[in-house]
Amino acid sequence: MTARNALVTGGTGGIGTAIVEKLAHLGHRVATNYRDEAKAKAWQAKMKDKGLDVAIVPGDVADFESAAAMVKAAETAVGPIGILVNNAGITRDGTFHKMNPKQWHDVIATNLDSCFNVTRHVIDGMRERKWGRIIQISSINGQKGQYGQANYAAAKAGMHGFTISLAQENAKFGITVNTVSPGYIGTDMVMAVPEEVRAKITAQIPTGRLGRPDEIAYAVAFFLPDEAAWITGANLSANGGHYMGW
Repeated sequence: MTARNALVTGGTGGIGTAIVEKLAHLGHRVATNYRDEAKAKAWQAKMKDKGLDVAIVPGDVADFESAAAMVKAAETAVGPIGILVNNAGITRDGTFHKMNPKQWHDVIATNLDSCFNVTRHVIDGMRERKWGRIIQISSINGQKGQYGQANYAAAKAGMHGFTISLAQENAKFGITVNTVSPGYIGTDMVMAVPEEVRAKITAQIPTGRLGRPDEIAYAVAFFLPDEAAWITGANLSANGGHYMGW
């Protein structure tokens, strides 16, 4: 595979770290963003211990101007971005009748507005170079919904709407745009859920287990090679059979 320059938002989290590692192992030059510098530098040191040189740049994906500065810093560090993985995301769960505006807007801003904020600053370069790979990390709950997650489900469903429109607009420029929708993955966040709750979730998954972050990273990598150039506007469900929609 040709070495490219990649930006993975939210790359210091559980799924993000696996994606960063996968791309780096494939030979790509990778950057990710941070809001907590001390935490990011500790994470970067762990990557170096694994033999991976990953650039870290400051940036809040929920803010358009901050995202612009982030992309500029990433391109200074690794070069013009050819691969963008919109992975950053948060949860602010609560039943809708009790949800406050901040819970709603924080999730929409970080999970959905971020796709515009970051992609807008890389798309022109991709169009000029006639090559690009853009991947949104959505969620099973953007497909099936989830009690207490009207904000999160709305944002994650919106990510794929973004994908299919952007895919149509940019196909003739050699740019593919796709979505990966993970199911329940054994990240620190999920493992912090009480064991009895996790057991109920796992019981609903046909494979009988939670997914692994590296399995989501593999799904992302599937869309990257030149051989995947005819796949665009797709949503790849990676959920152990938990939800089987079209």
